[in-house]
Amino acid sequence: MPLEKLSFKSKIAYGGLGAGINLPSQIAFSAITFFYNTVLGLEAELVGIAWLIFSFWNAVNDPLFGFIEDHTKSEKYGRRIPYIRFGAPLYGIAFIFCWIPIVDLNSQMALFFNLIIVLFVFDTLFTILGLINFTLPAEMAITAKERANLLVYSSVITSISLLISFILPLFLLTGSDAPDSPQLFITAMIFVGAISAVILFLSSYYLKENRYTQLEDTLPILQGIKETFKNKPFMVFEVANFSFTIGQTILTTAIFYYVNYVLMLTGFLNTLPLLLVFLMIFAFLVVYNKLIGKIGVKKTFIAALLWTGLSFLLVFFIGWTLNFAIIGFILIGIGISGYLLSNQVVIADIVDYDEVRTGKRRETTYSGINALLTKPAISIANWLFLMIISAFGFAEEQTVQGFPAQLGIMMGFALIPSIFLILGALVMFYYSLDGPHWLAQKDQIIKIHEEKEHAYLEYLKKR
Repeated sequence: MPLEKLSFKSKIAYGGLGAGINLPSQIAFSAITFFYNTVLGLEAELVGIAWLIFSFWNAVNDPLFGFIEDHTKSEKYGRRIPYIRFGAPLYGIAFIFCWIPIVDLNSQMALFFNLIIVLFVFDTLFTILGLINFTLPAEMAITAKERANLLVYSSVITSISLLISFILPLFLLTGSDAPDSPQLFITAMIFVGAISAVILFLSSYYLKENRYTQLEDTLPILQGIKETFKNKPFMVFEVANFSFTIGQTILTTAIFYYVNYVLMLTGFLNTLPLLLVFLMIFAFLVVYNKLIGKIGVKKTFIAALLWTGLSFLLVFFIGWTLNFAIIGFILIGIGISGYLLSNQVVIADIVDYDEVRTGKRRETTYSGINALLTKPAISIANWLFLMIISAFGFAEEQTVQGFPAQLGIMMGFALIPSIFLILGALVMFYYSLDGPHWLAQKDQIIKIHEEKEHAYLEYLKKR
């Protein structure tokens, strides 16, 4: 494969894009369940139903906006940049209103519908930006090595934002009986929304995209959907990605219940489990980057899923006290590090494979269909966890839970993710984009891109 080198500014800008998108989204999708359930007092069953209702729009809006973005043609801004630049302030505002209900707080139904509305609005803007973030590495680079290198930069920057997104709400929402805690949390969320919007806006000026893709005749919507579902490596990946989304969502949602009602931590200690996870993510990014170059993306991806699944299983058995939980969370962080680095390299390879099959570059179409198939996992995970803890006697009005409720939290928090992650790893053994034959096809993709770029340059000369 030829040498490939992205500029430092492009790498930092892509990291800023990920940070600006993920900082608000991770806070919203992880803390909003706990916030509405225990702070605002919305019953767990109603929160779960809201997530299920939201799942229908959550599935539909991604392929819809994926096709719209792939069909966008702006000679001034490109296909991706205008969505980032002009969507940034709207995204920040929508995030802020996730935490400021505009209804009667004493009405369960009013809170229920307010939750549904903010989920719908915020996720729509997250979808528009997230589709681009998920697939842009496939457009910015072609070799697995440079894609992985790009993702090392972005993973470091994004992981800092993710660390903040988990530590900040954990610190402000759990382990404190101070009456002004909700107000402090809302103030912090206003600041987060504003800063994220600024980061996204600035990043849009330094991102790279292939302008020649705008000359392509895009596939009709129905044909595009059909071709996407005919891509067998993509369908195999979707099973694994769905499984990981279940585990990741439960980790980020249920951690509030776990540290508050099982470990019963206060102050800084309630942030320690996730802090360890993110320290391990940082520490092992370089290790996994080298591992991808040595054993390939497929084997690295499988190893990361298996490791993470077994680590969750270990937490179920030993994670009842902080001292032993520390071991489990260190191991979970090591596994997630590998997934974060290899996941987008896998989807980029899938988009490359599709280009060989169809001759078209369809990053956000794939990102949209990926979300159609995997985003319901977010709602299912939230609903499943809430139903499990309710069945085991969890009561949101109680500050101390009995052993049955604690057992329910542990089953939902650790055992369920373990089952899904191990299943996802086993399915990935059927993923075929690996080995010398796939590298030969990569050479073909490079030639296709050279021809498209040449055609685009000729087009510019004639204008």
